[in-house]
Amino acid sequence: MRLEMMLRFGYYITESSEHNAEYMPYFIKKNYPELISRFNIPLDEYPRRCIYQIEEWKKRGRELTQDPTLKHERSREYASYIIEAMETDKPTKIGGNVLNNGLITNLPHNACVEVPCLVDRNGIQPTVIGDLPEQCAALNRTNINVQLMTIEAARTRKKEDIYRAVMLDPHASAELSIDDIVAMCDEMIAAHGSWMPEFS
Repeated sequence: MRLEMMLRFGYYITESSEHNAEYMPYFIKKNYPELISRFNIPLDEYPRRCIYQIEEWKKRGRELTQDPTLKHERSREYASYIIEAMETDKPTKIGGNVLNNGLITNLPHNACVEVPCLVDRNGIQPTVIGDLPEQCAALNRTNINVQLMTIEAARTRKKEDIYRAVMLDPHASAELSIDDIVAMCDEMIAAHGSWMPEFS
């Protein structure tokens, strides 16, 4: 799927095929089930990974709490490097998720973007990228719209903002009518009502 997107849009997308397929209206389609095998989209990969990770967390939890000879080594995860850079002024570079604020100039300023960042005693300093190629920015904006509308729903506590977020989702809107989306949202709100805060 990533190669198909590169062929059609001119740039390679690094996200996994399964994960990317969730965000685009082209590949997981009720009326085109053959696309799943054609593009080798492993629909069960994420649930399988979750089951594996849960078991790993249980195992790791036992190891961390019951092994008196426990030793550790620094991993490639960013957290310790960020802390070290900010505390000792030993610079490090990361790919950081930060508020856009004009870093990628053709994406909304209030979106979260991942850009190269320098970290030192001054904190996390993101790199200004400028414009993405328009087709890449457009692919991002379709999902940023959903994310910003979802934040609005959380802020306003209004059901109609939940509906609007899902109606803006490129995958949902490619498969479902507006009435279907509203009914699906109602079902989800009812199913999760015991732990979801009230929406008006």
